[in-house]
Amino acid sequence: MADDHTHDDPTHVQEFFTARAADWDTRFPDDGPAYAAAVADLGLRAGDAVLDAGCGTGRALPFLRDAVGPGGSVLGADITPAMLEAAVQAGRHRAAQLLIADVARLPVRTGALDAVFAAGLISHLPRPAENLRELARTVRPGGLLALFHPIGRAALAARQGRQITPDDLRAEPKLRPLLAGSGWRMTSYTDENDRFLALAVRQD
Repeated sequence: MADDHTHDDPTHVQEFFTARAADWDTRFPDDGPAYAAAVADLGLRAGDAVLDAGCGTGRALPFLRDAVGPGGSVLGADITPAMLEAAVQAGRHRAAQLLIADVARLPVRTGALDAVFAAGLISHLPRPAENLRELARTVRPGGLLALFHPIGRAALAARQGRQITPDDLRAEPKLRPLLAGSGWRMTSYTDENDRFLALAVRQD
């Protein structure tokens, strides 16, 4: 089963990640600096409220906590309990409040957040436009979104033994209008071997 299976339903996503939760961090042990750099580029401030949507084993959570400081708020939401259990085992629950939640229906007040960080999430969204709109709902106008992956599209495709395709949601010509139709304006786009990062701002 490929790691990139766009438009999956939540049950398949849960099954996929449950099977991989226990050894997820050991499979990708060198991703920490890429997460740290992506969080830095998001431009969080002390006291901000941020959500890691689809947080998995919580690799971004300590960096998000460092960015917002002790007065900030960090939420980590994932639909797969086994991933959150792995986050707890790694001690990352100390950096954030963990929630078992579907990004399609987040238990977060409208406009409550300053930013959303989402690593590897977009290829697993069952209804990308609708799901990105739900992320936008939780963020104040002018708030931020980071869509991140620790390797770029071509490197990820090569790792999975497939070709990069123009219909990939992460391709810039696809992603920019998708975000624009979901309440976001893309402000930067990076797709290099060692990272993928699209930044966007919440529209009024």
